Order: sequence, then structure tokens, then C-alpha cells
Amino acid sequence: MMKTAVTDAATLSVAPMMDWTDRHCRVFHRLMSHRALLYTEMVTAPAIIHGDRHRLLDYDAAEHPLALQLGGSDPAELASATRIAADWGYDEINLNVGCPSDRVQSGCFGAVLMKTPDLVAECVSRMIAVSPVEVTVKCRIGVDDQVPEDVLPAFLEKMRGAGIRRVMIHARKAWLQGLSPKENRDIPPLDYPLVHRMKRDFPDLHLSINGGIADSDSVRDHLRVMDGVMVGRAAYHQPWDILGQADRLWGDTPPFDSPDQVAQAMRPHIAAHLAAGGRLHQITRHMLGLFHGMPGARGWKRTLSEGASKGGIEVYDAALRQVTQLAA
Repeated sequence: MMKTAVTDAATLSVAPMMDWTDRHCRVFHRLMSHRALLYTEMVTAPAIIHGDRHRLLDYDAAEHPLALQLGGSDPAELASATRIAADWGYDEINLNVGCPSDRVQSGCFGAVLMKTPDLVAECVSRMIAVSPVEVTVKCRIGVDDQVPEDVLPAFLEKMRGAGIRRVMIHARKAWLQGLSPKENRDIPPLDYPLVHRMKRDFPDLHLSINGGIADSDSVRDHLRVMDGVMVGRAAYHQPWDILGQADRLWGDTPPFDSPDQVAQAMRPHIAAHLAAGGRLHQITRHMLGLFHGMPGARGWKRTLSEGASKGGIEVYDAALRQVTQLAA
């Protein structure tokens, strides 16, 4: 398929993660990689239609390339939410067909939609009709007793017929009964070969693989087969490991040479947030893994964990000294 700026960015993306990939997290991640595609947390279509749109949709212009993930199953609602969100200038609108949480199922969206591909096709067709930017889908390889080898290719065929050209595939089934959302991220076995086979069988689609990808070597291995790799928890808990050198995937020089430079570069954003009445913890909770595996990492994490809920920039500076003093 023809490569656009956003499909190029999708070579490596950071997965949408509820309660994690908020605005502060994305600013932090963007500092480390100018090229990777970032995603919002999932926002439901009814929330956008009826809720506080600025709170739900606002972002910093520096976050581009940036995709909005929508949750929902009503074609008309999703079309309305897509039309509203388009005014915010996102680079992509993504439909969640992979989240296994109970609250998602109760709203009849997320992974349960793998059972109703015709409905998903109608949803994305309506979204595409009103969207000035590309509409994509994030899915699982199947749910419950479905046979992924049968379900996944049929689902991709249905999406292609509805106009979808880019899909992110979490390489695990979701068990909607009996497993918690956390267990659904670990217990169902990964089936990377099946997802790799989908790329062979659907060469015209841009397919990204997601699930259990824990380091940059694994990212490069998957990119030998897939168009893109989407990383979730590893990008959050070990951000420097995944994003610090990520721009080399595009042949670019990374923005920073070390994680302490990233920490220093975050300081103006933190100061502005505090000056506006925000709390340090709202930002630093996303940064605890920045020095993962490095001298001083434990002191950095402990200082922020213990002090960020009540302290200000002095706590941040004290945490940074835990690392820089050892490095010196």
C-alpha cells in the first residue's frame, strides 16, 4: 500500500493504554522519539458526543504524529464522534476491537466485537465516510472459543472490504469470561506465527503486531516480517529501552543520548504544569521506569513514588540527583 506520513510513523507505535497514555505520558514519550506513532487512551464515542470534549480530546501539538482511539459499537455514534474528533487534528482515528475489560464488554465494544465482524465493518465504513484522516482497527486474533486461524483472516477480509487499509493485531485471544483484563494480557498464549502469516496472506494491508514485545531487538525481528510493531507495557515501564534509540529505525539520530537528558528536557513541562496548579505525580508516575536497569534507578523511583504526590519541582530535582550523582 502507499505509504503516508502516518503509516510511516506506524513502523513503531506505542499502544493505547487506559489510565496510562494520557497527555503527560505522550509528551514524555515524544521527547524520546520524534518518529514513533503515539495513541491516546481509548475514549468512548458517547463520551465525545455528550462529554467535555476539550478535556477528552485536547493535546499538545508536539505530540504529533498522534492517533485517537475510539470505543463504541453504534455506527451512527462512531461517525458523529469521528466527525467531532476530526476538528482536533488527529493524524488517525482507530477503532478498539481488542480491549477485554468488563466495562468495555458491558458497552458492547472492544474485543467482544470480534464476534460481530459485520457490525464492525458497518462502523468503520461510516467512520471512513466522514473522516479526513485514515481510520484503522486494533483487534485480537479471536475471542473465547473462536478458532483464530479461521476468525482472523475472515475478519481482515471483512475490514478490507469496508475500506480499512491498516490493522494492529494483538497476537493473543481474549477470554471474555473467566479472565480479568490483566490476565488477558498475559495468560492467553501469543501466536506470532499466525499474525506473521496474515501479512503474507494480506500483502496489500499495513499490519502491525502487538502483544508481549519487550525489547528493541524483538521490535527489529518482527519488522523483518511485519509493516509495524506496536509496543505497550514495555514502552511504558522501560521507555528508554524501547524509545530511546527508536528513531534509528527510520535512519534518524535519536533526540537524546541518555535518559538523564530526557529527564532534564521534561523539566519545563513539569514546571508549567505545577504553575498551572497541577500535581507532580500526574506527570512523574509515567516516568518511574526511565532509568530502568541503570545505577540510581531505585533511588529515582523511590524518591518520586514517596514524594511526588505532595511535593513540587524540588522533589523532581532530588530524584534526578539520585541518578546523576551516581553517573558522575
